[in-house]
Amino acid sequence: MPAHDPGAAALAGGPAGPSALRPLTDTALDALAEGARRRPGPLPAGGPDEVTKRLREAAGDVLPYRGEGAHTALRTLTTALAEGAADPADPHCTAHLHTPPLALAAAAELAAAALNPSLDSWDQAPAATALDTLVADTLAAEIYPDAPTPDALFTTGATEANHLALLLAREHLGPALRIVCGAHTHHSVARAAWLLGLRPPTVLPTPQDTLDPTAVHDTLTHINGPTLVVATAGTTDTGAIDPLTQLAHTAQAHGARLHTDAAYAGLLRLAPRLAHLVDGLHHAHTVALDLHKLGWQPAAAGILAVRDHTDLTPLNWPTDYLNTPDDTDAGLPDLIGRSLRTTRRPDSFKIAVTLKALGRAGLAELIEATVAAAHHLADLIDDDPHLDLYTRPTLTTVLFRPTDTTDTHVATLRRDLLTRGHAVLGRAHAGGRLWLKATLLNPHITPAALDDLLDLVRAPATRTDALTEGTPTR
Repeated sequence: MPAHDPGAAALAGGPAGPSALRPLTDTALDALAEGARRRPGPLPAGGPDEVTKRLREAAGDVLPYRGEGAHTALRTLTTALAEGAADPADPHCTAHLHTPPLALAAAAELAAAALNPSLDSWDQAPAATALDTLVADTLAAEIYPDAPTPDALFTTGATEANHLALLLAREHLGPALRIVCGAHTHHSVARAAWLLGLRPPTVLPTPQDTLDPTAVHDTLTHINGPTLVVATAGTTDTGAIDPLTQLAHTAQAHGARLHTDAAYAGLLRLAPRLAHLVDGLHHAHTVALDLHKLGWQPAAAGILAVRDHTDLTPLNWPTDYLNTPDDTDAGLPDLIGRSLRTTRRPDSFKIAVTLKALGRAGLAELIEATVAAAHHLADLIDDDPHLDLYTRPTLTTVLFRPTDTTDTHVATLRRDLLTRGHAVLGRAHAGGRLWLKATLLNPHITPAALDDLLDLVRAPATRTDALTEGTPTR
């Protein structure tokens, strides 16, 4: 008699794979529903210690001598995970650029996971290789509509994309490369410079939340040698977008290379009413884009786009067992130069399914609805004498705080809402003060849910009894 449930060792692929997956999928979906039912708010109550305690009690021994069986293990741990999750689909889960993925994209993830293609050699992923190339070409053309030979790589997100952008700049311009960016630039740029052995970036103040082309011009005037300017289209703290066209002209005038981190705002290119906000994006040599933000994909779904496909040449790396020259000469695609990773998931598949299902119009509708929701939230705050609005939102990030209060109170209020399981709000420093941050990414959020979110901020203590009794607080 085997020491495990034979069903737990069934394979997801092959002709019998779907039959093995189907009942397990039902178990997982039932457990997700049960976990969500047990968690009446956007995240579990009690804070880190209490959540850890409940999870460990539910999970028990995760490496027993004799296994508990496929359905029991899947049900137990999926329920515990869902019960203890911060659910980005909940209208009060708005702290981060943490998207509620489309059900369609999640289903596509299941199909890709079952087949498990690895995009480091063609013979591990024949169709996935072709689709990866098709989607990369399509998205590169969206970013660079005027370029004859653009290209794109799939990444784990903007952190990897920014790292690649700095690496390519260093390889093209040399190890003396200097980096100029704003104080609002994502931390991954400074970290990438460190990892690549480059000098720390020259960081310019951004008192108006965007990078000033005049300040960049003055800085470049005093730098001798190769330089990379990093612009941002959608900052993490406020959602601000740098003046991309002006920065491109400034960089070009000084012979500097330009990278734009458009992880947040890049997909505005597909929304006719909002595309003007990222005018000039195509001037950058490299562009980072994340479809696990305003593209509603399960992470990871990042992209680095380049204006000219030859920019990617430095990534080529010969490896006998994956891309021998005679195989490449015979026509087998060389995929090692398509990533810093070796084993690589087919993240382009879920993206392709989503793009084909929704089309330009469908994606534009979701993007525009989400931005409109952020403006409605700003209107509610503007109309409330007990709340202060930092500024009108550019994208879907709204900063606000109770009036006549201290930064300490703002920080405490946020942690209190988290600990009670009422709301997941972020925090950001801007204009010399600390603000609560709502980053809206749910395209189906309602005005009533937004008003209720503000009500939680206005009077969080009034919800204590309801949460203690385990009843929803929405």
